[in-house]
Amino acid sequence: MRNPLRGLLRGRFARRLALAFAALGIGTALLTAVLVNTAFNARFQDYLGAQQRVQQQQLVGWFAADYTREKGWNPKTLNQLAPTVTMTGSEVELLDPAGSRVWSLADADVDAAMLAMHRQMMRTGDLGPPRSLPVTVDGRHVGTLQVRVPQGVIPAVDKDFQASVNQMLIAGALTAGLVALAVGVFTARRATAPIAELTRAAKDLAAGQRDRRVTTVPDNEIGQLATAFNTMADRVEKEDELRRLFASDVAHELRTPLAVVRSELEAVQDGIREPTPKVIASLHDETLRLGRLIADLETLASADAAAFTLERTPLSLTALVRDTVDGLTGRFTEAGIALRTDLAEVSVDGDAVRLRQIVTNQLTNALKFVPRGGAVTVTLHEEDGWAELRVADTGPGIPPEDLPHIFDRFFRSRTARADGSGIGLAVAAELTAAHDGTLTADSTPGHGTTFTTRLPTESAGGRKRTIRGQ
Repeated sequence: MRNPLRGLLRGRFARRLALAFAALGIGTALLTAVLVNTAFNARFQDYLGAQQRVQQQQLVGWFAADYTREKGWNPKTLNQLAPTVTMTGSEVELLDPAGSRVWSLADADVDAAMLAMHRQMMRTGDLGPPRSLPVTVDGRHVGTLQVRVPQGVIPAVDKDFQASVNQMLIAGALTAGLVALAVGVFTARRATAPIAELTRAAKDLAAGQRDRRVTTVPDNEIGQLATAFNTMADRVEKEDELRRLFASDVAHELRTPLAVVRSELEAVQDGIREPTPKVIASLHDETLRLGRLIADLETLASADAAAFTLERTPLSLTALVRDTVDGLTGRFTEAGIALRTDLAEVSVDGDAVRLRQIVTNQLTNALKFVPRGGAVTVTLHEEDGWAELRVADTGPGIPPEDLPHIFDRFFRSRTARADGSGIGLAVAAELTAAHDGTLTADSTPGHGTTFTTRLPTESAGGRKRTIRGQ
């Protein structure tokens, strides 16, 4: 038989949630029924116990009155109490202060079977446990009354009342269960609808629909999850677009030098050109250009693993930066760009090759954008246990829409020059993070750009370094 809830609740979690509401409603009603019945029975038992105590005190009062009237125990007058005692349905035996038997209903020829029949007719219930009750007259103990009074029964009207209450509680439990089930169905559908849409969106995204997004974003934790999913999907789509653009740019970058090399070699083969030193130098330049592009690609591919391959040693960051700047001074001079330095003595614990690449990538990036007549200033100082390297230029700046993405992989600004691969800053950021540092950029269009690299100094490196990859 088909479950009718499956049409309303298509998810297993939703069904469980709805059934949990229903079970909670029914369970609450049943618990109420148990508590009410327990309270009723306790009150009735108290009521019956009070009746027994009243009968016991009444019997003691009758025998004490007979003792007072007769100035002692008189079996004849005690026999006259037998009908009255029999009407209560009790069994009585009188003992004197010494514990000797004085009188009982048997002495008055009261048949035990007849007494039991009387209790059945009067519906007084079975006899309770025996009790020893002292008989006192004027504060003097004159005897002990051994009695067993009927336990009593719950009146029929009380039983009917209790039964009607139980019926109402059962009906209330069923009603509460149905109401809870309806509320559960509504709540489950409302709560799981965003989850179901999020699941469908995730499947569509996995199937290749990069533009798939979650449209239902409630103001709760599920909404935060949906927002995170949309952000992730946006980033995946953006990275796909960047990869396509990157592949196109790389193909273009590779095609140009290869075309030059091929044309020059074919001209030499056909005898159109002679293999002069100038031709060989041109071919050499093109192969160097290919080598730089391939080296950048290899570096980017291995940047994630840099933390596991770093060969850290204590070194002078000042000397490393100065040597790197000296090595690039000629290129800056040819480009007509002034290169200034202000380097304080700072030591760090790092990989010299990787650190040199961080500095080189930032300086060559400045070469691409700073026009002739501009300037690049490199400063280095220590602050609060951090080495701060700043590369500030007087270039055109970075457009605001590009600034958040300049360290993204595969991102290349449309304003970049044709001789760049567009991945230098991504490599620098990855290598800086591998050294437990940060690389940030601050730029205002028309007022240049400042890149700030922060690395833990040698004294603070052991304290600030984290174990990456674990």
